[in-house]
Amino acid sequence: MSSTEVDFYEILGVSRDADGATIKSSYRKLAMQYHPDRNPGDAEAEARFKAISVAYDCLKDPQKRAAYDRYGHAAFQQGGAGAQQADFGDLGDIFETIFGSAFGGGGAAGGRARPRRGADLRYDMQIDLEEAFHGKTTEIEVEVSRACGTCDGSGAEPGTSRRRCDLCHGHGKVRAKQGLFVIERPCPNCHGRGEVLEQPCHDCRGEGRVDKMQSLDVEIPPGVDNGTRIRLSGKGEAGPMGAPPGDLYIFLHVKPHTVFQREGTSLFTQVPITFTTAALGDTIAIPGLDGTKHEIDIPAGIQSGKQLRKRGGGMPVLQGRGHGDLVVEVVVETPTRLSARQKDLLREFRETETGKECPESHGFFSRIKDAFGT
Repeated sequence: MSSTEVDFYEILGVSRDADGATIKSSYRKLAMQYHPDRNPGDAEAEARFKAISVAYDCLKDPQKRAAYDRYGHAAFQQGGAGAQQADFGDLGDIFETIFGSAFGGGGAAGGRARPRRGADLRYDMQIDLEEAFHGKTTEIEVEVSRACGTCDGSGAEPGTSRRRCDLCHGHGKVRAKQGLFVIERPCPNCHGRGEVLEQPCHDCRGEGRVDKMQSLDVEIPPGVDNGTRIRLSGKGEAGPMGAPPGDLYIFLHVKPHTVFQREGTSLFTQVPITFTTAALGDTIAIPGLDGTKHEIDIPAGIQSGKQLRKRGGGMPVLQGRGHGDLVVEVVVETPTRLSARQKDLLREFRETETGKECPESHGFFSRIKDAFGT
């Protein structure tokens, strides 16, 4: 069947006023039906497939279609190479949808597996709260695969090279027919690379990488928190056979502190004070993680559980400016060991009490009296 003798619309089985979507749909169905891979050894099907491709190449292009509608095949007889060459791009789309890879693969690059990037690594590091406050630079050692120095990561023994895979002929993929479908999968001989080694490197055995201990400097910025992740680009596992390396991720774990508890950028601590300090008021000093003493004013008559805030006395803002707050929770401690003199003074004080000194206590017992008459 010659494309110069049969009408292009008739070849595709569409009317002359069919829109582009209809033409494309019909082409895809016919291309699947008459594709050589589905009709091995069928010369008529192969010729029909070529005619379908030529017809679609013309009708999918608005300019070519307009010329064909006006002049027929004669429109391409003078310099009309465009109508004589089938465009297999859309056919590739069909087989990519069905089989998961581009059809054809005329060159080795079309089907080869891309170099597989090396794996990412994780390293867990414990630091003190003081180190999280100030930040630091520290050195760690990790065992990681690096590019083989003998073969420079190629996997090939020095003096040898790679050659085209004999099984897939450099495509990196092989096909197997299952019923009406052709299944395409990575080549088992070259693992999708399209090439095999003439002789593997004696040090890395063809992997292109070897395991070794590596010392790395890690910069910990001020203000990091528990679970902060630091990424070291390109410091993970080397990729096989010269592929790019992965990344190394440092996960920070901040140890509990004996004085402070952290919530975001705020630092919390409980400060026990004597009942005389609570009654009379005073100023106390709390040593901060920055080495300075933060003075906290205790107002007279403060109650246990009251929180006092010192602006800027907390953790630094990670990758920002300023600090959080230092929050002090007051705990009024009742004395348990009193001398005879102290007891006498307290008894003397109690005799002078009117009830107004402790309004909460006085109010509670007043409510008891009103409720129960006692």
